[in-house]
Amino acid sequence: MKRYADLLADALQRVREIQPWDLTRQLARDRPPLLLDVREPAEFALARIPGSINVPRGVLEQACEWDFEETVPELAGRKERPIVVVCRSGNRSILAADVMQQLGFSDVVSLKTGVRGWNDFEQPLVDAEGRAVEGDDGECRLMPHVRPQQQRPR
Repeated sequence: MKRYADLLADALQRVREIQPWDLTRQLARDRPPLLLDVREPAEFALARIPGSINVPRGVLEQACEWDFEETVPELAGRKERPIVVVCRSGNRSILAADVMQQLGFSDVVSLKTGVRGWNDFEQPLVDAEGRAVEGDDGECRLMPHVRPQQQRPR
């Protein structure tokens, strides 16, 4: 039986990751990549990289294809466009990028360390209203919240 860590390790054999400083350089280009944030809408609203779009991991496959209620034309019609997939820590984005490659996306990578690493690299984040989310506030918004009942029994 595979565990989550096994799924990530398997996907990492096929998915390329980039660091926050690599993304900073890519975003400065004349034709920057599409930033695809696969976190849940509530997470996305708290703090996100400016210019990113939100497609939750749970509807990603349908968002990438035409003729679904969840279809996102920026994805379905642009399988050749460079895409950087982001999440909170860089794990969900690995799995999402792997699926996207299977769906025919030719230039998709995952942001290693996710939005948390982006914040640690002191890059800009905004909230749902477009207001800047600064360093420590960003860190608080991006912290994992594992409740006691979610921890492995001892």
